[in-house]
Amino acid sequence: LRPPTVIGQFHTLFFGSIRMFFLGVLGFAVYGNEALHFSCDPDKREVNLFCYNQFRPITPQVFWALQLVIVLVPGAFFHLYAACKSIKQEDILQKSSYTGFYIFSVFLRIVLEVVAFWLQIQLFGFKVNAIYMCDVGALEKKFNITRCMVPEHFEKTIFLIAMYTFTVITVILCVAEIFEITCRRLGFLKTQ
Repeated sequence: LRPPTVIGQFHTLFFGSIRMFFLGVLGFAVYGNEALHFSCDPDKREVNLFCYNQFRPITPQVFWALQLVIVLVPGAFFHLYAACKSIKQEDILQKSSYTGFYIFSVFLRIVLEVVAFWLQIQLFGFKVNAIYMCDVGALEKKFNITRCMVPEHFEKTIFLIAMYTFTVITVILCVAEIFEITCRRLGFLKTQ
């Protein structure tokens, strides 16, 4: 069962292939070795590991993978419902209950993307700095703050901006899809 709108079909293509490819291939290339090359002064394994865990409470690849899975859930529930009820694609825009359920699933995707956007800002910000100042007081060292070098910080900043951009594009596509469905239901656009 395909999404009932052109925008929904484009969203599926955009979300399903481009975003996942970008995250899977480029995300691994940019973030895959970050923990190995994260080094602090003094360059000791326990300090590096402690500071890296402070710097990255969750790795970006894991966060974005969770975001993709969670955002896919509302659509998956709708498609499971449609499959169980043997709903045809053209019926989604004809029956109010199906249309309402579909719009709700798209709206839920918007909410989940906005929450993920906010969480990404809280966790990663908009820029990855070359130096991270780590509080190592919990390690009972003589010093409380140590400097750590973040590898490929510029590449990571570009990747962060790209992931923010994907989220914004996805939200815009979802809003446009709701608008398209509403216009079709009101008769402003012809049903395909």
